[in-house]
Amino acid sequence: MSGTLSPAAPSTPLWHARLCTVFGKVTGAMAALATVWIFVLMFAIVLDVAGLKLFNRPIYGVNEITAQSIVAVVFFQLAHALQTRRLTRADFLIGWIERERPIAAAALNLIFHLAGIVVFSLIAWTVWGDFLEAYAEGEYFGTQGIFTAPMWPVKLMVAVGAAAIALEFLLLALGNLSAFASGERARGLWIVLLLGAVIAGLAALAILDVDRVTVGALIIVALLALIFLGAHISVVLLMLAFLGIWMIRDNPLVAVRALRTAATGTINSFAFGVVPLFVLMGMLVDVADIGKDAYKVAAWMLRKLRGGLGIATVAANAVFAAVTGISIASAAVFSRVAVPQMTENGYSARFAAGTVAGSSVLGMLIPPSLLLIIYGFVSETSVGQLFLAAVLPGILLAVVFGITILALARLKPDFVGETTTATELEPETVGSSILKLLPIAVLVLVVLGGIYTGQFTPTQAGAVGAFAALVVAIALRRLSWASLWRVLKETAQISVTILILIIGASAFTKMLAMSTIPREMVDLITGMGFGFWAFMMAYLVVVILMGMFLDSTSIILIVVPLTIGVVEALGGDIIGPDILIWFGVVTVIAVEIGLLTPPFGITVYVVKAALEDIEVSLTEVFIGVLPFVVAMLIVTLLIIFIPWLSIVWFA
Repeated sequence: MSGTLSPAAPSTPLWHARLCTVFGKVTGAMAALATVWIFVLMFAIVLDVAGLKLFNRPIYGVNEITAQSIVAVVFFQLAHALQTRRLTRADFLIGWIERERPIAAAALNLIFHLAGIVVFSLIAWTVWGDFLEAYAEGEYFGTQGIFTAPMWPVKLMVAVGAAAIALEFLLLALGNLSAFASGERARGLWIVLLLGAVIAGLAALAILDVDRVTVGALIIVALLALIFLGAHISVVLLMLAFLGIWMIRDNPLVAVRALRTAATGTINSFAFGVVPLFVLMGMLVDVADIGKDAYKVAAWMLRKLRGGLGIATVAANAVFAAVTGISIASAAVFSRVAVPQMTENGYSARFAAGTVAGSSVLGMLIPPSLLLIIYGFVSETSVGQLFLAAVLPGILLAVVFGITILALARLKPDFVGETTTATELEPETVGSSILKLLPIAVLVLVVLGGIYTGQFTPTQAGAVGAFAALVVAIALRRLSWASLWRVLKETAQISVTILILIIGASAFTKMLAMSTIPREMVDLITGMGFGFWAFMMAYLVVVILMGMFLDSTSIILIVVPLTIGVVEALGGDIIGPDILIWFGVVTVIAVEIGLLTPPFGITVYVVKAALEDIEVSLTEVFIGVLPFVVAMLIVTLLIIFIPWLSIVWFA
């Protein structure tokens, strides 16, 4: 029936509900242990840095323990992340199906959950064998005579974590079967048959003599189809990598070993500690209300300028971005801080919400940027150089946003609002402004100054920055035990969703290399005479379109391995040796445009969700953000056609 929900599925059986509750407590305890360990690692790295810099006596083993324990932290978090619906998936289509056709959704989710059972059961099985071998042979990590530790606890945690998420997928699948067996299963049967036919077709390719390029192309098509249908992206990457390698090498054991290598050998590096540590720093900066303080100062300074509160929002977002690197955090903070203040002073709710959503993307461009870190891992380029390259584009984007607001206030006053002073802003003085901006200035100096001067690696800078943010939050009396625990839990959940995507992308990239698809793409595009600039325009369109449906991290992990070969081949002589640095900046801005465009537009949804007391529709927020999308397109084109804007720092 159009416009109404299908008959509800029967209630979940009591035994199933009890089993889910008990298992939820187990996975919650596992996640809590992993969450606390991130906090411990922060202190350990800070002590190591302090010992090295102040006394020339580092704490041996910190780097090695961090590298190995990051893997364990991810797998111990996975089952809980799945249970709390934090594993990344494109839910715009599956969400609609769940509302309108719940039985069909149960059938679809059953397929996805079965894939999760297979993938993580294989990982658990093969890593369990590694654990037994490591325990029997006394395998260790570290350097003899300096620091060593047994390897078996890490492998045990990975195996247990993989088994736990496989069991969680099993519980979800049992719930799907319960719904599917309600007597309405005919509504979902066609989905089972269709996906079953696709899976059977892919399995048949493993037997038939099909060339590796065809296999790779079919796998890519299957990847996009399953992602848009709503499968968990990390699971799809791992599953299709497994199938693709099996087909290409005609050996399932090789594919299983590839899964094991991806699970245990992708993020077992000290460099990957940068992800949870920078996320932790951003969450602590958020709870310390540093963004709110920056906004108060900027609003007071620009209060008499037409559109001044909008420019203040951009300025405060730019400052906030310099210590968080997370767009969603910026959107959540300034939705609560800036929008009420702007609407009380005559700005339209549409423009106020659009300004917050639009300027929040600065968090993913102005260093330290989480997306630049992820791009650096995927492209094997220096995170420090990416940070340097993004400084000028980040400032340029903030300036263009400010110019856009001034132009709108003058040329489209009805769009912006009356902007009359309806309420008095909190007065500021030079002294009070300095006091409010001092904490964020210290954090910027410590983190970015430490990276750019070579005092810290990015991971060390993340730990020191998180510790400094913790001290600031405590000093300002804005951190309680309850809020600290919420920060730690959110840090762990965000980190695991990113890192499991990187693991999945690593396996998928290996499959792509085996398929020779990237090399064939280079040969095809160069053979067609497709120029570099034409390719970049097509790439920009594709990334923006993908951004309308997928999250930023997933886009980078999917498209960058496919395109960096083409970019280097076509543009190496044009851009120069730093072409991948330049390409990273262009990619991040293009991806961020997707955060503002329907139907996905996750930043817009975050802003709308945070505005509980202000009447503004989702459509109005999308309209309000449109001028900022245009501004971002202009800046992206400037950086594409004037490359020195993002590589001048390396001249």
